Amino acid sequence: MSGPILVINPNSNPAVTAGLDAAMEPFRIAGSPPIECVTVPEGPFGIESQADSDAAVPPLLAMIRARADASAVVIACYSDPGIDAAREATLAPVFGMQESGFLTAMARGDRIGVIALSDGSILRHRKYLRRMGVLERMVVERPLNMSVAETASGTETFARLEAVSETLVREDHADVIVLGCAGLSAHRAGLEAAIGRPVVDPTQAAVATALGAVLVQSSL
Repeated sequence: MSGPILVINPNSNPAVTAGLDAAMEPFRIAGSPPIECVTVPEGPFGIESQADSDAAVPPLLAMIRARADASAVVIACYSDPGIDAAREATLAPVFGMQESGFLTAMARGDRIGVIALSDGSILRHRKYLRRMGVLERMVVERPLNMSVAETASGTETFARLEAVSETLVREDHADVIVLGCAGLSAHRAGLEAAIGRPVVDPTQAAVATALGAVLVQSSL
């Protein structure tokens, strides 16, 4: 049996990690590597700015270096903080949720709409998509204007998600939606049913890719 696929929440909010853990249930298949979701206790409580993203990197890298048993690592933050340094810090493959989620969305539709945590997140996300060379596939990114804590445990999260998604579909003509925050994982299935369009949870996308990579490697 391979070591676990390590899903790391770089912020220190355990409610976000609990939501991620619940979203991983469909991938916990008998005979496959275990999936372990962990919190970085030294990280910011929410990653809502570039400064937060930068601050999350040192403790994230420390955790990755301490977990040499992992068969793959998933960075469960939509900014993919420290992804290049993380790939230097371990021999295991490292998957970022923004990178994996957007690539998965490209296979589900042509016009991709993204739901951001806040207005302040959008520029950071756009820069990364430009670096990936796929920015032209995004029609627009619209904000929830909520905090990470609110998305993870707030009572109004789903209603706000549905409203923003309806705007993306009806006004922006997006044919697939990407959830641009790890705290939104628990709402993917319900949102997809409500709006009638594919909805991609980037953490699930990253874990699915990681699982495939680990299974292929174990067959060699």
